[in-house]
Amino acid sequence: MTGPPPCPILHVDMDAFYASVMIRDRPELHDVPVVVGGGHRGVVLSANYPARRFGVRSGMSGVEAHRLCPDAVTLPPDFTLLTPVSKAIMETFRTVTPVVEVTSLDEAFLDVRGAGRLFGSPEAIAERLRSRIRAEHGITCSVGIAATVSVAKLGSRLAKPDGVRVIPPDRFVAEVHPLDVGVLYGVGEATRQRLHRLGLVTVGDVAAIEPDQLRRMLGGHLGAHLHTLVWGTDRSELRPGGAGVFGFGEGEPEGSMGSQHTLAVDLTDRARLHRELLRLASRVTARVRGAGRVGRTVALTVRFSDFTTVNRSRTLAEPTDVTQEVYDTAVALLDALLDALAPRRPSVRLLGVRVEGLRRVRDGDSRQLALGERDPGWPDADRAVDQAADRFGSSAVRRASLLAAADSAPRPPGWPVQAIR
Repeated sequence: MTGPPPCPILHVDMDAFYASVMIRDRPELHDVPVVVGGGHRGVVLSANYPARRFGVRSGMSGVEAHRLCPDAVTLPPDFTLLTPVSKAIMETFRTVTPVVEVTSLDEAFLDVRGAGRLFGSPEAIAERLRSRIRAEHGITCSVGIAATVSVAKLGSRLAKPDGVRVIPPDRFVAEVHPLDVGVLYGVGEATRQRLHRLGLVTVGDVAAIEPDQLRRMLGGHLGAHLHTLVWGTDRSELRPGGAGVFGFGEGEPEGSMGSQHTLAVDLTDRARLHRELLRLASRVTARVRGAGRVGRTVALTVRFSDFTTVNRSRTLAEPTDVTQEVYDTAVALLDALLDALAPRRPSVRLLGVRVEGLRRVRDGDSRQLALGERDPGWPDADRAVDQAADRFGSSAVRRASLLAAADSAPRPPGWPVQAIR
């Protein structure tokens, strides 16, 4: 009897997804550099391969991308076009296996250990998926195949563009240890540079350090995590469902809904940061109410001017869809974070708010008031705003503080503010 495959985890990653979808029906753009996203304060979401030859890559600031490739065509992302393609591709994955962990709009992990009888080996499944995606959507993808999540992710990176790479456990040391440590899943540029300063340049260099010493050098959490990465022993069990972190991917609305915004200029003024949180909370809770959901956890994302990103969250006593409650919680999280960092007084580049742990509204759901507490009427106000927005548009009714802020917000001339909805 044949056992499960030694490499049952696939990581399927679309090649330059945002750019590929945006230009697939525009042949005049196929051979010229194209950047999706960016702008004065925005971040590049995707660049096609002609643009990548100039060094442009996703996650780079729009200013840096323009410096590297001033002749690139810049397109804003059209999520009315991108999201249906993403959802269709994720459904294609589920025709092969129900165990699909979506990590973003354009990538997912698949556990195919139960699909062998119907579809063959993991390599055959990878080729089957690649053929379908190319035929149905006119774009390509790369697939990594391995025994664990991080190694499968590394495999898809090494396979790009438009390829398949298998990294079996018995070949991991030979194939991965000579590579720069920055190739590992979850090792960002800051961690890579930190390791290089310690003389740990390759994956093998880190693997040669004893786990206890690695934890002393880098801290308990990072040291332990790196030890599993450099030996390819991280998790092999997937979490079926989706990312849905800021409104992308499968898993919404059951999982979470959120919104984030790159500010026009870095801010330290708390009043203006609070106004931005109110704008984000209003946007998110309108979506939550529209989906007939309530959530228990409010999460905050803050990216500072040095690109350090910090996440904080708080679970509420009762689930909510009320803008004021989400806003108050986000403000408390932000203020506590800024107070802790007060000596540095860091400036904020990006803010994000999301509501997690969503579930459907149930009959009888209502907030229990404390003895003597007055109902401020926020749920009724939110519903009135929703009705006005449905009839007259989303900008028909806004909080007075947001209306006043709209006239005074700094906007560099000629540059749009990059926002992710």
